[in-house]
Amino acid sequence: MTNFFTDNQDIQFLFDHMDIARLAAIMEEDFRFTEEFEHAPRDAEEAVDNYRRILATVGELTAERIAPTAEETDRIGNILNDDGTVTYTPGIADAVKSLSQAGVMGFTLPHRFGGLNCPNLVYTMAIDIVSRADASLMNLFGLQGIGETINAFADEDIRQAYLPDMASGKASGAMVLTEPDAGSDLQAVKVKAWQDDAGRWYINGVKRFITNGCGDVLLVLARSEPDIADGRGLSLFLADKGPKVKVRRIENKLGIHGSPTCELVFEDTPAKLIGERQQGLIKYVMALMYGARMGIAAQSLGIAEAACHAARSYAHSRRQFGATIDAFPAVREMLVDMSVDLQAARALTYYASLCVDVDQGLQRKLASASLDPDEKKKLKSKAREYRKINGLLTPMCKYWASEMCLRVANNAVAVLGGSGYMKDYPVERLTRDARITSIYEGTSQLQIVAAIGGITSGAAETIINQLLDRQWSSDIAPMVDQIRSGVADLADAIAFVKDQPDPNYRRLYARKLVDMAIYLIIGAIFCDHAAESDAKRAVLRRWLAARMPELQMNKQLICSGDDIILSEFETLAGPVPDAD
Repeated sequence: MTNFFTDNQDIQFLFDHMDIARLAAIMEEDFRFTEEFEHAPRDAEEAVDNYRRILATVGELTAERIAPTAEETDRIGNILNDDGTVTYTPGIADAVKSLSQAGVMGFTLPHRFGGLNCPNLVYTMAIDIVSRADASLMNLFGLQGIGETINAFADEDIRQAYLPDMASGKASGAMVLTEPDAGSDLQAVKVKAWQDDAGRWYINGVKRFITNGCGDVLLVLARSEPDIADGRGLSLFLADKGPKVKVRRIENKLGIHGSPTCELVFEDTPAKLIGERQQGLIKYVMALMYGARMGIAAQSLGIAEAACHAARSYAHSRRQFGATIDAFPAVREMLVDMSVDLQAARALTYYASLCVDVDQGLQRKLASASLDPDEKKKLKSKAREYRKINGLLTPMCKYWASEMCLRVANNAVAVLGGSGYMKDYPVERLTRDARITSIYEGTSQLQIVAAIGGITSGAAETIINQLLDRQWSSDIAPMVDQIRSGVADLADAIAFVKDQPDPNYRRLYARKLVDMAIYLIIGAIFCDHAAESDAKRAVLRRWLAARMPELQMNKQLICSGDDIILSEFETLAGPVPDAD
């Protein structure tokens, strides 16, 4: 039987190589839950074994039951009923049922709500696996962060009312943020939340581009303070699916057809306040978005994995000019770069997920009342460090993994040639599915804006130095030296940008600075992998051979002082076309 976990050598390596036992101790709070919950692991070894079995279950379900329905799901899509409800396509409905029966719809929720209490890293692996089978299914499976947000910020009575059903898969959710005039700029949200004389909350307005907007549990960003026009006037609310929420339409999309993207109309919809007023965007949605962006990074990995498999298999079987096409150097270069690109994005995303878990563990320890002042001070310092690291790595992952996904899917079509353009092969669908990853949950451009501050402030250099701070074998040490030399080049480029009087110069070259930092961080992670694996040593060599020249080119462009894109924009871009 095929299994998308056990047949993936890269995920297998990372599962064994990364310190998942440490994360298990964090999640299980040194395994104190065994007395209260029968299924809680007793030690790290048992926890890691549980995680492996959970992923194997997901891997078997995705390979045997979900992947075979992906083509039909893409062709059929979902149905909007006359009463404003939505009927899932059969493949998606069956997949959600199967995953619920397997008990994997509450990956990171605590034991007390029926969740698996897994680390984010293990959940990221699961999203990777599910997305390889059907990227559109991930948009339901990957919304478990809604439950995390409720657990983190809602009152206990709300947690008790909603989280058990979410953990069991009986209830699905949706992030209800975007509006027709408030896409990336969520401060412009206009949907209104108001209270009656008894203090009960209600919501009015229209939301657009809502993934799984037909879900049971809706987390809605709404304006609770009508006199405050910016983000300080927004609060987060929980609304239930029902007659006061209508799906007005399902968007007709390029890809991910199994995921219903809805336009919602709220008509005096009863709602519950999550946390405090005015913290909706500033605190709660930002926390939710961090998880969502990591989810899209993992989704990108799964799509790219499927594309790599399809291209590799086709190239090995397709004969031209008396040989299989994977014997041709040009095709070999594409296949190698697709594989290395995917491994690089996966290494970065998994490392970021590990850092998120460590950060959350530090926050839990800081909440303990038994800490002495000195220990608390040390923990606070460590927590600040990880908060800066995660503030950089999260947008980096979403940006780099989604752009990688686009490249790999596009190259898969190129490997298949004319066949890749036809619906007879999956790469046509994968290419359409890939396109959304660099758009939703924040475009690539917005991820660069979010990441650039961490690079110019030195957070990227801190990460790289931490990863390289060890003794290296003689065969890896020269490659480590290359990366250290690249860090100096990055510092020179940052210094040059900071010296420019026009702040738009930094914005102009932000992407190239982010790319430079990503090349080096991934290179440093690959050094760690190469110390344990000959195959990863080859991956590291190819990564440096391809990316270090690009780093040098980026440095030269940044330090050139050329701002013609800013100064001659109208000339270079051409006139604005006349309206039709």
